[in-house]
Amino acid sequence: MRETLEKMEERARRIYAILAKRYPDARCTLDFQNAYQLLVATILAAQCTDERVNMVTPALFRKYPDAKALSAADEKELQQMIMSTGFFRNKAKSLVGMSKKLIEDFGGEVPGEMDKLTSLAGVGRKTANVILGNCFGKPAIIVDTHCRRVSQRLGFSANKDPDKIEADIAKIVPEERRTMWSHLVVFHGRNICRAPKPRCRECPIIELCPFPEKTK
Repeated sequence: MRETLEKMEERARRIYAILAKRYPDARCTLDFQNAYQLLVATILAAQCTDERVNMVTPALFRKYPDAKALSAADEKELQQMIMSTGFFRNKAKSLVGMSKKLIEDFGGEVPGEMDKLTSLAGVGRKTANVILGNCFGKPAIIVDTHCRRVSQRLGFSANKDPDKIEADIAKIVPEERRTMWSHLVVFHGRNICRAPKPRCRECPIIELCPFPEKTK
């Protein structure tokens, strides 16, 4: 029998409580001091680990401390600084374009609205939600590779499209818990619910998980 929305909400509530105890330090693992820094770091984190990004950003932020400095960057020099994060040519182009748009349209300040954030080069809903949730305290469901995988295995979404997964999760997780839910699910995906082989024997929510391929 198909699970009702109410049953999914209750299961999500129980999962949240268990994961909150398991990962009390769950948070955004990109290092940042303000919205500009997190925006840059999140763009760099595409197809790259947070650990690698955190190795690159200290020198990057010293050289380009704000949007004005980054908007005037030489792209070749910028590429060299971010090369180890992968896709460095596209990322350098996005960073310069993003910072120019910040200067031209938003006075150099990172906006706190989804539509304004997604108007910036290199910024989609996932990146925008990272900023909204971590810098502006707004409800945000951050659908990265871990969130997508865990949400599907938990039976909370059958979709592959990140925007549709975000909409599915929004139906069952209250607004005030959405940003932390994202962090908890990411931590769980990194530590236990891995791809391709989840560590089900160590999973604290195994009894709440319908994933057919789990191993007890």
